[in-house]
Amino acid sequence: MSTAPVALVTGGSRGIGRGICLALARAGYAVAINYAGNETAARETKELVEASAKPQAAGMIVRADVGVAADRERMVNEVLAAWGRIDVLVNNAGITSPGRKDILEAGEDGWDQVMAVNLKGPFFLTQRVANEMLRRQTDGAARAIVNISSLSSYAPATNRGDYCISKAGLHMMTQLWALRLADQGIHVFEVCPGVIETDMTAAAKEKYTPLIEAGLSPIRRWGTADDVGKAVSALVTGAFPFSTGDVIHVDGGFHIRKFPVT
Repeated sequence: MSTAPVALVTGGSRGIGRGICLALARAGYAVAINYAGNETAARETKELVEASAKPQAAGMIVRADVGVAADRERMVNEVLAAWGRIDVLVNNAGITSPGRKDILEAGEDGWDQVMAVNLKGPFFLTQRVANEMLRRQTDGAARAIVNISSLSSYAPATNRGDYCISKAGLHMMTQLWALRLADQGIHVFEVCPGVIETDMTAAAKEKYTPLIEAGLSPIRRWGTADDVGKAVSALVTGAFPFSTGDVIHVDGGFHIRKFPVT
C-alpha cells in the first residue's frame, strides 16, 4: 500500500504523458504509468520517476488499451492491488486520425478507433476511478481528474475531423464530471496543450518552427512536456481549491483571438 498519494496517468510512457508523470513524481505522488505498446519507453519513464527529487517517489507500469473495457478494469485493479488507492486520474492517452483523411473520405473504422481511445475510454475510466475514489476515503489528499485535450478541440482541421470531435467531446466530458463530482470534493479540469515539442511532433518541427517564430502564438517558442506537467501538478495538488470544470490553456497564448496587425 502507498502512503503517498497515487496518480494514474494514461499514455504516460512518452511525450506529454512522460512530462506529466515526472511533474507528479516531483510533487510527491506515486505514479502509475499506463502504456499501450511501448514497454521500453514506459520502463524509461518509471526509472525517471523513481530518480525524481522526492525520496518517496515510486513508479509502476501497467499495460492497457484505454479503449478496451477489460483493459481499463484490469489496469485499475492492478493499481489498487499495488497501492490501495487512486487520488488523481490524468486522461492523457490519445491517438490521431488514421491516415489523416479529409472528412469527405474518412471512414467509420478510423472514427471508431479514435473515439474509443480519445473519448469513450476516458469517459468510462473516469466513471470507474471516480466510483473507486468515492468508495475509498483517503487521508485528506486532494482528489482530482484531469483531461488532456488539445487546441484541436476548437481549431478545426478538416483532415483530422474525428480527432477534433473527440477532443471537443472531452471538453463537455470535463464539464459533466466536474458538475457531478463537485459535492464529493473531487475537482475536474481540462488542460489544453498547444504545439508541444516531443518525439511525436519531431517530424513537424520544420513546418511549425517558422510559424511559431512568426507569431503563431504570442509566446514565440515551442511548448514542452514539462510545461504541461507543471500545469497538471498545480491543478491536482490543490492550488485552485475553489475551481472546477476549468480549461487551462498551455499553448503560449494560441487561443487568444486577435485582429491582424495592419
